[in-house]
Amino acid sequence: MRVSRSLVVAAALFACVLPARANTYNFTCITNNSPVSCGIAVAQLSVTVTAVGTGQVQFQFNNVGFQNSSIADIYFQSGSFISPPLTITNGPGVNFSVVATPANLPGGNPFGFTTNSQLTADSNPPVQPNGVNPGEYLIIVANLSTGNTYADLINALNNGTVLIGIHVQGFSNGQSESLVNAPPPPPPPTPVPEPASLALFSTGLVTMAGVIRRRLTS
Repeated sequence: MRVSRSLVVAAALFACVLPARANTYNFTCITNNSPVSCGIAVAQLSVTVTAVGTGQVQFQFNNVGFQNSSIADIYFQSGSFISPPLTITNGPGVNFSVVATPANLPGGNPFGFTTNSQLTADSNPPVQPNGVNPGEYLIIVANLSTGNTYADLINALNNGTVLIGIHVQGFSNGQSESLVNAPPPPPPPTPVPEPASLALFSTGLVTMAGVIRRRLTS
């Protein structure tokens, strides 16, 4: 069966406009210097992971709230799933460069968080004004390591093999906090009828069948 050239072109165009796969992760606080600052960070900050290009992945860090907070440092504990170099696209009001100071996520050592310095980034001085503040975003693109796919990376993010750490400053209470990506919540369980409910349902069916049978024979 021959396929017309116009159908092939149309299929190619349709494939080009398909949305890229994206997965969004919230963060969980590991330092807990203040319940208030941790609560703000957890509520406002997230990272959206998207497959882009050939063998590349994009991380978009978002601060969607209005409470004072500023992502100042970003760290990837990749588990060999991603590799440098990192390519940074600063959103409006944001100014980041590769290689963070300090070299490792503050407060991350007790959790075994370690990273390659080339898989880190931080805001340029002045730190807080150039960080990711409320209403701002930052995009970082990394390479998938040889032999890994986007699906492999997502599985690793979901099971904790790959961790993304952020150090957040600029809270109104003067605290700073460190956070790591939290796995997505599990889907809600499928409700299972209780035995009593099943029995009542069965009784209702039997009763209805009896009523129908009497009407048919009357």
